[in-house]
Amino acid sequence: MTRLAKALGVDGAPVAQGEIWKVGAGQDGSGPSLQVNKEAPGAWTFSRYAPGTDNCKGTDRCTAPQTGGTPVSEAEAEKAAEPVLKALGQDDAKRDASQVMGARRVVNAAPEIGGLPTYGWSTGVTVGSDGEVVGGSGQLSTPVKGDTYPVVSAKEALKLMEERPQSDHRMGIGGCADPVPLKDRQEQPCGSSASGTPEQDAVTVEKAVFGLASHSVDGRQALVPSWLFEVTAPGAKDPFTVTYPAVEPRFLVSPSPSEPSDRPTSDPEPRNVEVDGYRAEGTDLTVTFTGGVCADYDVKARENGDEVTVTVTSKAWPDKVCILIAKQFQQTVQLDEPLGAREVVGSDGEAVPLAKEGARLPAPPTRQR
Repeated sequence: MTRLAKALGVDGAPVAQGEIWKVGAGQDGSGPSLQVNKEAPGAWTFSRYAPGTDNCKGTDRCTAPQTGGTPVSEAEAEKAAEPVLKALGQDDAKRDASQVMGARRVVNAAPEIGGLPTYGWSTGVTVGSDGEVVGGSGQLSTPVKGDTYPVVSAKEALKLMEERPQSDHRMGIGGCADPVPLKDRQEQPCGSSASGTPEQDAVTVEKAVFGLASHSVDGRQALVPSWLFEVTAPGAKDPFTVTYPAVEPRFLVSPSPSEPSDRPTSDPEPRNVEVDGYRAEGTDLTVTFTGGVCADYDVKARENGDEVTVTVTSKAWPDKVCILIAKQFQQTVQLDEPLGAREVVGSDGEAVPLAKEGARLPAPPTRQR
């Protein structure tokens, strides 16, 4: 953490605050701040211009970044992000600096771990129009190798994705909850539904790469051996990635709660979902997010001054044992007035990027009751 703080230009010693370690920010809560979760995999977030109080006595912590300007070039952004990635041990990670948010450019780096490409384990470094790193997030801990499991081929994984027996609702693209490899346990079916399974989008698989995809295992993020399929959908400009666990199905089971709870398993806790992007038209705010098809989603927008805070929560369908396959959804919420120049931020206060142009995405699934 100290090495990362130095690379980001954050002064001070790490201080424990509840479930996190924190470096930087003044007593008024303003200024550059780096936070790292104590629990593995050590998710970290950095903000150079954290909001503070009104009485910051004229220090540079009161100075907010300029909203105008032109994004730096991809090469300049990658150069600015290089010290951060080096501090993380990800200087050899595959980089993509094509994402732009207003006057800022984001460098997304996907590291190789154990010689395998990763998906969902990327580091994002946000660079301002002046070439300064103004934000970032990622995982600080190096994953520890777990147990060894037999895997299936890409062809077998595709077959598993496509098969949808009436008595077993394991889903293909876009299907059920998190995969958890567990020795000496048999897979349990997703269960049956009188309404059948949701329709799947027709896509074309262009390429398959064996790698590691991020999933929740016992309530923690873990990298699971997976096939990373590059697919294209009718009407979409760019290909996108769909992942499917490469672990043999008999070793995939539903995760058990990591902590005791007085709530029955038939009444799951709601969880926050990361917002991928947004589009605004009049008072319509269309929010894009990623999830599976075995959950209900609640999308809300709270208007506050010059910001609109978007939150998405999911609640898993009760009595479902499913495999989570990443699929994007869209849902539109109504604002009291047009978005205009207001910034859209997530529940963590970080700016939400504009969604890329492409095919219209489906609405979240609806469970028949």
